[in-house]
Amino acid sequence: MAEGLKALARHPEFKRGAKEMLGITLGISAWGLVTGVAMVKSGLGVGLSLLMSLVVFAGSSQLASLPLIASGAPMWVLWATAFCVNLRFVIFSAQWRLYFAPLPRAQRLLLGYFAADLNYVAFLKRFPDLKPDPERQLPYFWGGVAVNWFAWQVPAIAGILLADRIPTNWGLGFAGVLALLGLTYSLLKDRNSRVAAAVASCAAVAAYALPLRLNILVAIASAVAIGLLMERWLPPATAGSNGRSA
Repeated sequence: MAEGLKALARHPEFKRGAKEMLGITLGISAWGLVTGVAMVKSGLGVGLSLLMSLVVFAGSSQLASLPLIASGAPMWVLWATAFCVNLRFVIFSAQWRLYFAPLPRAQRLLLGYFAADLNYVAFLKRFPDLKPDPERQLPYFWGGVAVNWFAWQVPAIAGILLADRIPTNWGLGFAGVLALLGLTYSLLKDRNSRVAAAVASCAAVAAYALPLRLNILVAIASAVAIGLLMERWLPPATAGSNGRSA
């Protein structure tokens, strides 16, 4: 196994995946640090925070669920919020299936745990043809994961262990927000996705007064609804053409 890992680390695509991920993980590291601090200060404690960081590995759903846990929200609200926030991974996995479907199920489940937003964006830019090529695609995937996973977990664990010593006025959360905004912008490639993002933003602000952070669910539901309607009114080819000419 050790020899296999060494061979993987020496693969040119592994090095490329790691290199291309390096430049876009600084904001994610800041976001991981903020998440680690937030978990402890929400009352989870160090042990549960470490477990949540390592097992869940989904920063947006972690942050969305923390205020609900702290306020004693019903379990169904907690599960529904985390489920809706992570719905994007259904789309990601459906896309990755075109590349990794021939692999054994256990290996695909392992890939699923490490799958992340930034890996998805970088992977599709590297392999846009939607054709399986495991000899190159797997090393590239693991190269990106090797950087992204540690870029998240190391700062998150540091935030958990040093939560009482990190002042909240450092403004680290803003760096994480900027990272997510940059990622979101890179995914808005056509008119439909831009309209859905705008509707979600307006819905989130309009429903901000709702309790238990239900404005998140309202925003997601609004974006999905308008996205489905636009897919029906403007088929992808038409929407893509309009988006390019805009």
